[in-house]
Amino acid sequence: MWKYREHLSYYEKLRRSIYEILRDAVERRLMKISLIDSYDNYQKNGVDYSFVEKSELKPKSKKMEKESEFFNTFLVIMCEGVVSSQLKNYIRFFPENSVLKKNLQYLANFPLYKRFHQNLRYFDSPGFLDFIQDLLDIDYGLLIQQDPIVRKKNRYSLTHFHVKIDWPIADAAQDLAKWLRYIQHNLYENGDKEARILQNKLFEYHGCHHSVGGRRTAGLIAAQLLRQLDSISTVFVSSAESRIMYRYSERGASKFFLIRLNDKQVISLAESQSLTADSLKSWYLYPVKDFYLGTLEAAYAHTSHSKPPKDGKLRKVKPAYNWLKLTGEVLHPKLDFPHVTPIHYSWVYSADD
Repeated sequence: MWKYREHLSYYEKLRRSIYEILRDAVERRLMKISLIDSYDNYQKNGVDYSFVEKSELKPKSKKMEKESEFFNTFLVIMCEGVVSSQLKNYIRFFPENSVLKKNLQYLANFPLYKRFHQNLRYFDSPGFLDFIQDLLDIDYGLLIQQDPIVRKKNRYSLTHFHVKIDWPIADAAQDLAKWLRYIQHNLYENGDKEARILQNKLFEYHGCHHSVGGRRTAGLIAAQLLRQLDSISTVFVSSAESRIMYRYSERGASKFFLIRLNDKQVISLAESQSLTADSLKSWYLYPVKDFYLGTLEAAYAHTSHSKPPKDGKLRKVKPAYNWLKLTGEVLHPKLDFPHVTPIHYSWVYSADD
């Protein structure tokens, strides 16, 4: 189990600070790739973009959408420390998929390997984020972690590509249910029906409906698996079906998505934040024909039903109770304005369309 900052040594605090700087930098770039760049892909190909509906952001929402080739998808795993070798049976990373020039040359449509140099994979390299973006176009999962080779212990690196998650859903559900004290030994100890409920609740715990598949399942399974480490971790998942970028971390779950604002909404939001409409448009919004485009983050927290009981006693699972609740929404500034802070914008439960 990871430690809170106040329980870390000075050197561990330094490591976490560097990790958080890295995570923030990666998150900003991934938000653009997943959302803004995807929207541009739709426009360039003359295809209507399907915006996320408010109902899809509420707990237990279920809506199936058709995936689109124009939405940028990815899975990025980040670890404050080093992923232990004991997890290699479930997070597939080996010498064959380490980020080395001899391995990159086998990737189709990846000419960058000819100009690849060892330092490019390190966070302190000027081309690090561009390198990640190039690999996202052709790869399944990327692993960023503390470099296990170099003596400089606080150096982070993109160590592996083609990372796959291979942990059974039932095992992940059992791991979570034991921690939450719904079971004592195994997933099926209270019967098949409760086992199915607990597997469904695993998805709800991570902000998804149990019917989802693909990268979203891999991402939430990875997030659950990495809880076994003694350091914090973060998983970013971009889903074409949901048009959402998910982030799983020690802070909980967040969903990033695009919203549309009309002139009336822009004026109202600007007034509520003591901004001018022009400043809001310049710093936060992208003009698109007859509306404005913004990047919103919905943050979620776990309810008492998805936290370990204070008395530590076994308890009965109650399917009707939500395991997740919406706790906050912020509109993020554009990448061109790093000095601007996100602003609160209650959108999910608002009456405006």
